[in-house]
Amino acid sequence: MFKATIAEASLLVDSVATISELIDEGIFKVDKKGISLVAADRAMVAVVDFKIFANAFEKYETDKDYAIGLNITNLISVLKRATGNDKITLSLQEAKLEIIIENSSVRRFVIPLLDLSGEEVPPIDQLEFTAKAEVDPEVVRSGIDDAEVITDSVLFEGTGDKFNMRAEGDVSYTQMELEKGNKALMELKTNGDIKARYPLDYLKKMIKASKISDSMTIEWGQDYPMKLGFKAGDKASLSFVLAPRVIESE
Repeated sequence: MFKATIAEASLLVDSVATISELIDEGIFKVDKKGISLVAADRAMVAVVDFKIFANAFEKYETDKDYAIGLNITNLISVLKRATGNDKITLSLQEAKLEIIIENSSVRRFVIPLLDLSGEEVPPIDQLEFTAKAEVDPEVVRSGIDDAEVITDSVLFEGTGDKFNMRAEGDVSYTQMELEKGNKALMELKTNGDIKARYPLDYLKKMIKASKISDSMTIEWGQDYPMKLGFKAGDKASLSFVLAPRVIESE
């Protein structure tokens, strides 16, 4: 038996909506700590790591651990039916997931579970980053939008006291720069001058996770994968690991 009710529906809806931009199906794991998902996109360019903890729910009950295979596109189509002060209740009913949305009325949806095999996911917990920044996500969003005017990728660079995002085309150039002391840059740690390039199409999808968090952490290395992390206090976390586009010369 698994049953959980969340009053802060937007936390669940916004998280799953962002995940659905990258992943179309996956296995959600349920245990006494909460619900989690680790999955790679079909191109194996990005990995999603999502956790929503039991304390995020008004009521949370499970008698054992479950692995729930779901079509995430179908799931978010239902979750988006919740608005405002609606409560969402998730419960397992045999081989189906029942979703109840309550406010002035009670609406019930049932979606089937999928028999999914556990796909191989890159060992993201073994990554060792040499640069880290905690940044206002709206500044990063602006940097992504600026870069998209120029090209299809953006260079992230960290030095001792500056965090930069820059993009170069054949004749065009843009750069967003933050120095230590700027309130939009809460933390910056680098082991030297560290830079790597990443695809904008993925970053534009990942930055949507800023709906659940007022800040984001960015960890990367020289021509190395990047980890973007978003936290909703102690209730949920959503992070992404993104493969780089290797820099031949700068």
